[in-house]
Amino acid sequence: MSNPFGDSNWHAMSREQLDAGLNNGVAVAGSAEIATGWGQRSDAMKAKYPAHLDVPYGPRERNKFDLIKVADGGPVLLLIHGGYWQMRSKDFFTCFAAGPIAHGINVAAIGYTLAPEATLDEIVAEIHAGIDALVDQAGKLGIDAGRIVVSGWSAGGHLTATALSHPKVKGGVAISGIYDLEPIRASYLNEKLKLDEAMSKRQSPLMADGGPDKPLALIVGGAELPILRQQTADLAAHRARHGLPVSYEEVPGADHFSIMAELEKPEGRITTLIKELVARI
Repeated sequence: MSNPFGDSNWHAMSREQLDAGLNNGVAVAGSAEIATGWGQRSDAMKAKYPAHLDVPYGPRERNKFDLIKVADGGPVLLLIHGGYWQMRSKDFFTCFAAGPIAHGINVAAIGYTLAPEATLDEIVAEIHAGIDALVDQAGKLGIDAGRIVVSGWSAGGHLTATALSHPKVKGGVAISGIYDLEPIRASYLNEKLKLDEAMSKRQSPLMADGGPDKPLALIVGGAELPILRQQTADLAAHRARHGLPVSYEEVPGADHFSIMAELEKPEGRITTLIKELVARI
């Protein structure tokens, strides 16, 4: 029987095939221009909400977040950018606050140190430090530290899954993520990430014995690369086997970049999942 996700068995791929099977930028025509548009709209978002930009949470240059605040004392979504842990920044991701803020959800778009300047262990620790800062500064920022949820795209989807272990995080929505890092370790992406087997397994949610008992919505585009679709489905099955709250869905026809319209739109499917998650806490 054929795999509904397509050719997702990375073990059977050559290095060239695996590299192509993980390269979202090549797979989506015009991806660079799309990301440029995200940056421009993020600049416009920050110009509209300038009060809490580049809030530091740690000692390194990228240890900052932009808080787009629309509801005093309201819940907050920590939003984590993608780029395979080695590209991009929060400065092209703040635009995606547009969907959640339409429903009174404050959004903190967080930056983190990129590989190779930071290991994946350090990147995960930085996200946790950012959550600590949101909690510690909640009174000053005017947000509810008891209602923090997390969402992220691509590498940010992976970081969303790892952020669930933070005691103050109530749940997450992970978008188009990688949850088993072994294919990353075998690909061109490891030239900067420098994963060894121990770190790969330690930071792979699919290799964990269970996971945090918090709701996690997993979403991926129906037109995305097969490995990403497979990993999203595999993490949903993994959590279900361990009795952990999880949902899984695909956005029909969406690729790795176009799926983000479902977060930027107030009526988008990802925005709806976040709104539903916040309503449960």
